Amino acid sequence: MLSFGGSVSYDYRPTRSSLHTITPLRISFNKLRNPTEEFNQVVEQNPILFLSLKDQFVPAMSYTYTYENVMRNRTNSRDRIWWETSVTEAGNILSSVYALNGRKYGEADKTIFGNTFAQFIKVTNEFRYSRRIDRNNTFVTRIMAGAIYSYGNASVAPFNEQFYIGGANSIRAYTIRSIGPGRFKPDRSSVYSYIDQMGDVKFEANIEHRFRLLGDLYGAAFLDAGNVWILSNSEESKRPGGHISESNFPADLALGTGFGMRYDMDFLVVRLDLGIALHNPSSESSNYFNAPFMRSGNYGLHLAIGYPF
Repeated sequence: MLSFGGSVSYDYRPTRSSLHTITPLRISFNKLRNPTEEFNQVVEQNPILFLSLKDQFVPAMSYTYTYENVMRNRTNSRDRIWWETSVTEAGNILSSVYALNGRKYGEADKTIFGNTFAQFIKVTNEFRYSRRIDRNNTFVTRIMAGAIYSYGNASVAPFNEQFYIGGANSIRAYTIRSIGPGRFKPDRSSVYSYIDQMGDVKFEANIEHRFRLLGDLYGAAFLDAGNVWILSNSEESKRPGGHISESNFPADLALGTGFGMRYDMDFLVVRLDLGIALHNPSSESSNYFNAPFMRSGNYGLHLAIGYPF
């Protein structure tokens, strides 16, 4: 897939701790290139996946607010808070233009330059809090939640706008797109099963203890939890157990722990994390701790640059 476009943004910082970012125009075009017969067979089995990957324009605008109570060049504060919230909408102005010309606002199959355009609203929130115990020990927590809702001209959000979970900066016991949505159990016999593991809703929480080992070498112990879900429970999604449900929410949260090492050179941090799965929501086991460590897919080893959050 090729995705290209451009955007115009305006940043406004009324105080040292607050930043407003307004993006009145962000246009991108997603183009699926040279699909193979094997790829066509995969998407034929999942029509929702095909709709998210088709050629389409994404005309969007967004607003982001970022708050940080301590500037990075101040080191005497023991507590740091970072919060960012963002709202993005796509396609509403174009749909309004069509409505003025007699087309129903919620009607689908409207086009621009011969291609359909996405129509959705997306909201994300992320909060981080760190507490420096002493010069050698720091506790860091993070909570992230987001949702995307598609309507009108598009029943499914573009693939690159949907949420996924797992990886070096997420639940480190799992690799990227190896968990979710919800309790959905993908067909592991297919090497393409990961493309089904996206969602419309995301929740993630992390806690990490960072401690100095020797000089610029640090260690870390962490606990990660979270998952993604789909809003639709229709048969066409073909992902049973993937929809979000209040009653199943606690059991749907994947849980992992682990430890890691960091080499902090101030200008660059090299990080190695080993995540160990504790709870896999797609497991059929009745036990909560249902992820044996030695089984493939129940641990993740990540080499990365920078801290995870």
